[in-house]
Amino acid sequence: MKTRILCIVGPTAVGKTELSLQLAEALSGEIVSADSMQVYRGMDIGTAKLLMNQRRGIVHHMIDVADPTEVYTVHRYAVQARKTIDEIALRGKTPIVVGGTGLYVRALTEHFDFTETRENEAFRAQLTARAEREGVQRLHEELMLRDPEAATRIHPNDLRRIIRALEVNEITGKTLHENWNQGDSPYDSVMIGLTLSRDALYQRIDARVLQMMEEGLLDEVERLRARGCRRDMASMQAIGYRQVFDFFEGLISREAMIDEIKKASRRYAKRQWSWYRNDQSVHWYDRSEDGMILEMIRDRVLQGWFESRSGSQPLGGTR
Repeated sequence: MKTRILCIVGPTAVGKTELSLQLAEALSGEIVSADSMQVYRGMDIGTAKLLMNQRRGIVHHMIDVADPTEVYTVHRYAVQARKTIDEIALRGKTPIVVGGTGLYVRALTEHFDFTETRENEAFRAQLTARAEREGVQRLHEELMLRDPEAATRIHPNDLRRIIRALEVNEITGKTLHENWNQGDSPYDSVMIGLTLSRDALYQRIDARVLQMMEEGLLDEVERLRARGCRRDMASMQAIGYRQVFDFFEGLISREAMIDEIKKASRRYAKRQWSWYRNDQSVHWYDRSEDGMILEMIRDRVLQGWFESRSGSQPLGGTR
């Protein structure tokens, strides 16, 4: 019998975290983060990590599992997260996967064939050299020709992922999508998606950015720089961090930095929505109907889950 897992997806700032806490309380669950930047220690404010006193006593996993000076791959995440999910299930708890990194969620809910996507250091070095000579945009244009689907998901400035996608294509002769093994999923997964009107979501994004500034994002990046983090590292490509680096290096003003973080967050939200919008397995709920979402999820999607969780509290008691 497959392990049952619940996945909560959707664009940044839509409210996935709050819903995950409510469902964890109702389902006696533990939360497994699927955020590619929350894996890094010391990157707290810019990645909107919950403080320990905000987690309501609910155990969170796959947060702070890597140093920001190292590269954390989706393969490494999948191996660690699947081991974690198995351990949660053995404890009789419900694994609840939460996050906006679609590739991470997909690496758990589907079977990815990592065996063929070995690394080719020589080819990678060639691409890196080309990026220095011709610019990252030229490599992104090449990726658009080789693998249009991957190119639309990967930011034009995300050199690490552009190179990886081109590398996979060079080695296997297939797109990233074609490298997904269509074998049986290891889990019985239910996908819950949160959405919101564009104006409302953008307001939440803008408010979050200002909150991050007030909480000390600049000081956080200073501490990371003191630890040896450079702007070319994978971790420092996260939204917010790379813009702060631009500010510190005198490339943009403080006001322009804040504006760029807001714009980049909005573009990221669009890419997150594009990742899932054609996925027929996702059950979508409008975040504006907050008072009814939990009941609707219980009645329409998770019938029988609540009754089977010993010690879980009634759904209505989680508001």
